[in-house]
Amino acid sequence: MKLRRAILASMVAQTLISPASGTVGVMPTHLRCEYAVNPLAVDVVRPRLSWVLVSEERAQAQTAYRVLVASSEAKLAAGLGDLWDSGRLPSDKSIHVVYGGKPLRSRMRAYWKMCAWGKNGKASAWSQPAAWQMGLLDSGDWRAKWIGAAGDSSPMLRKTFSLASPIKRATVYASALGLYELRLNGKRVGDHILAPEWTDYHKRVQYQTYDVTQMLQRGDNAVGAILGDGWYAGRVGISHIVGPGTPLRGFYGPRPWFLFQMEIELADGSQRVILSDPTWKASTDAPIRSSCMLDGEVYDARKDMPGWDKSGFDDSDWKPVDVGPRLDARLVSQPNEPIRIVRELKPIGMTEPTPGSFVFDFGQNIVGWCRLNVRGVAGTTVTLRHAEVLDADGNIYTDNLRVPKDGKPGGARQTDKYTLRGGAEEVFEPRFTYHGFRYVELQGLPHKPSLDSLVGCVIHSATSRASTFECSDPMHNKLMENIVWTQRGNMHSTPTDCPQRDERMGWLGDAQIFSQTACFNMDMARFFTKWSQDIRDAQADDGRYPDFAPHPFDPNARFSGAPAWADAGVIIPWRVYVNYGDVRILEEHFESAKRWVEFVRSQSPELIWTGNRGNDYGDWLNGNTLILNDWPRSGAEIPKEVLATAFFAHSAELLSRMAAVIGRDDDARRYASLAGSIKTAFNRAFVKPDGRV
Repeated sequence: MKLRRAILASMVAQTLISPASGTVGVMPTHLRCEYAVNPLAVDVVRPRLSWVLVSEERAQAQTAYRVLVASSEAKLAAGLGDLWDSGRLPSDKSIHVVYGGKPLRSRMRAYWKMCAWGKNGKASAWSQPAAWQMGLLDSGDWRAKWIGAAGDSSPMLRKTFSLASPIKRATVYASALGLYELRLNGKRVGDHILAPEWTDYHKRVQYQTYDVTQMLQRGDNAVGAILGDGWYAGRVGISHIVGPGTPLRGFYGPRPWFLFQMEIELADGSQRVILSDPTWKASTDAPIRSSCMLDGEVYDARKDMPGWDKSGFDDSDWKPVDVGPRLDARLVSQPNEPIRIVRELKPIGMTEPTPGSFVFDFGQNIVGWCRLNVRGVAGTTVTLRHAEVLDADGNIYTDNLRVPKDGKPGGARQTDKYTLRGGAEEVFEPRFTYHGFRYVELQGLPHKPSLDSLVGCVIHSATSRASTFECSDPMHNKLMENIVWTQRGNMHSTPTDCPQRDERMGWLGDAQIFSQTACFNMDMARFFTKWSQDIRDAQADDGRYPDFAPHPFDPNARFSGAPAWADAGVIIPWRVYVNYGDVRILEEHFESAKRWVEFVRSQSPELIWTGNRGNDYGDWLNGNTLILNDWPRSGAEIPKEVLATAFFAHSAELLSRMAAVIGRDDDARRYASLAGSIKTAFNRAFVKPDGRV
């Protein structure tokens, strides 16, 4: 009865301030919560809501809005905002509207809609409903344990369970130290690639959330997971140059671990929770014999176990899982778009430069892997090697991958191997690696393949396009296309420098130069939000920002504090604010940025940055590095103290602007004054009377 009265009261109130149906002017659409559409795990206790207005009228503008947030779909449909009813608020704001309702707890679901008033005071219809779900906000919400198995880089884990009642709703929270692929009743869960993605696993580990309601069944069920070393236990780039005795792998831990928590609401009102715990079983005699982000994947299909991820499978020879140690790092819901297969390409040609070696051409550089369709005798091993260019004889060129000629570990082999089980046509697709390539060499087949034997799977963090460019000049169009493909090829949880050789690090210098272009091309808000946290996690104790993030080699000891690289720790969050109006990222990042500027000040007597400049890359890849006929060998490089001091001034000025935006007026004045003083010192030290630097 109380609910009916509340709904009636709400309906009366709506007649006074709600839009009438069929009105014209503006129409809200594309509702988002924390940049995402209907997110399943929001970690922010006061999430921000955004929408887009469309209109058939020119020069329309929002003059007011009203947001309703309800605890159920029924209440929202009835117009009852029992969690929050903003009322009619005069405002043109349509992004980052902070939720102002009742406190939100772990797992809570919120359903919302909104309406807007246009420039002539006409109200829109209600938007289509949207929703968000809160994540696991407290460490105590996690009851699952980390589990794994020793002896193989890609163990398989499984557990069976039974449900006595039909399923009303089921949510999975999953993560890994390493990489994982989750299976439920014989099907893959989600479309995330290389989850949970790269962070500093000592400080922060991302988890993913999946709605698996439709994947469960009354009666017997089975859940399974395949693990990979990934960035956690596997190789990461440039480890070969870090220092004597530095290992090539295992910078965060020696082997992967898995975390799983499935919370089920049954139709009879009861609840079940299925956890990763000692009751799971594991097999290390798995078909993925090895997996490496840089070297590739080795798969023996003769070890396939059909039905291993279904109930009824005989796992009597599987062993109990190991239970891992307690994790000190914070578990956080993934804020950025997942890495996904975003498109598939067919090769445009195939050659045979040497007998039995078939080279496929995909027409352009891509990043991902190949799906192989093959038929042959059991035990036949097919090898796929990936490269960006060909040599003069038409063979793939791999010297740039820096693989040692003596067979020692190192470089990036970019090689996948598949051993056939025999019989019918087989399909192989790697799980826990990726390659940068245009050409693929296929060897090991006893017969000539067809063009249909390979499909190129393109993967990257699945940000949406923000703009396109086209003009009458084909060369300019091709240049723009190349720029976008390059961006796609270097967005795999972090903005990398290259996707093929043994680097693939999130270099800050590369990202700060390209960051504005990146935002023009794609919606980078969620991507840079995640990566800004990576930058903070990698900040040295004395305030130095890292040269790259995540930083697996101890930022206090090395690869930190280089001018223009470390300054990206100020520049990237500012770019997010400038492009997306995101004040919260400035609030979260300000103290960190302040520590960096103060560190540089401490190294800059007379406000000229002459002190500790880390690796001091300077004007990297300046004109002096070009090797061309009749090209001058000198005169292009900017002196390092000039470059460093200019960036010191730039970071101080941006810090002042950040402070002004977030209402820290004293800091705004202080760092504006510092920036001005640095400019004066710069002109005095480096600028001649005729203006020459």
